[in-house]
Amino acid sequence: MKNNATEISKFLSFVLRHQPETIGLSLHPEGWANISELIAKAASEGYVLDLTLIKNLVNESEKKRFQLSSDDLFIRAAQGHSTSQVNITFIAATPPDVLYHGTATRFIPLIDKSGLVAKDRQYVHLSTDIATAQQVGQRHGKPVVLGIDALAMHQQAFPFYQADNGVWLTHSVPPAFFRVLE
Repeated sequence: MKNNATEISKFLSFVLRHQPETIGLSLHPEGWANISELIAKAASEGYVLDLTLIKNLVNESEKKRFQLSSDDLFIRAAQGHSTSQVNITFIAATPPDVLYHGTATRFIPLIDKSGLVAKDRQYVHLSTDIATAQQVGQRHGKPVVLGIDALAMHQQAFPFYQADNGVWLTHSVPPAFFRVLE
């Protein structure tokens, strides 16, 4: 039986962002999954979920990775999808002057050459503060933070979107628009 909040959050991230088919779950193109179906299919993987647990996980998460529909019948990941089942319609927005991206130092040579690309995800994720970018970078090794000249990119017709949890999204960041922060 798997009912630890961290384990459940990782499981939901995996299923709602990347591989819903591993438990036989189908997602709406906007990323929504039926909670009753999710609960039933998660049980086959040893996860004991109920609506109260899911609501607590969604509401108490600092990172706001998940969203509930207004009627509490559906859940989705806010962003970070790699599954082709999902293509959330984000509304283009004007970003702040500077945004930040955290990565590991070992990736800098490739990033310097190719820029930031979404790879297996749909978007490059950017934050409004250095501390969040550092936390993200630490997950991949020795962290380094890139400062992104987001407003200049926007002025050159690069689209930006903001997910409901505050994460900024764009398709790529060419090398001319970032610098490594010391």
